[in-house]
Amino acid sequence: MVIVLGIESTAHTFGIGIVNGHCNILANEKHMHITEKGGLIPAELAEHHYRHAAEVLENALEKSGKKLEEIGLFSFAQGPGMGPALQVGALVARTLALQYNKPLLGVNHCVAHIEIGKALTKCKDPITV
Repeated sequence: MVIVLGIESTAHTFGIGIVNGHCNILANEKHMHITEKGGLIPAELAEHHYRHAAEVLENALEKSGKKLEEIGLFSFAQGPGMGPALQVGALVARTLALQYNKPLLGVNHCVAHIEIGKALTKCKDPITV
């Protein structure tokens, strides 16, 4: 059974999920960038994600009980999203995939929401808004 590590970095949250081939969620760790005012500033999002990526990765691995060597596929949100934030997730995923010689899969953020809903609810033809 393949273990997948996915990175979400489309906007204010840097998250890492680890799942097994049966859609069991082993970890879902994240750190959110919060602003007092001014909204989401792309450069600040990227800074936040760089600053917290290692911590979120460590927490996800600890919670899942898995080691990076056990991951069979690395994935990341390819878009849509905030460019600088997306770049951080892509860089982390590519680095891990290269370091551990594992496949890399870019995922469409919107399609992922639909597929997760289908997988978790077991609905045949869900309506998605």
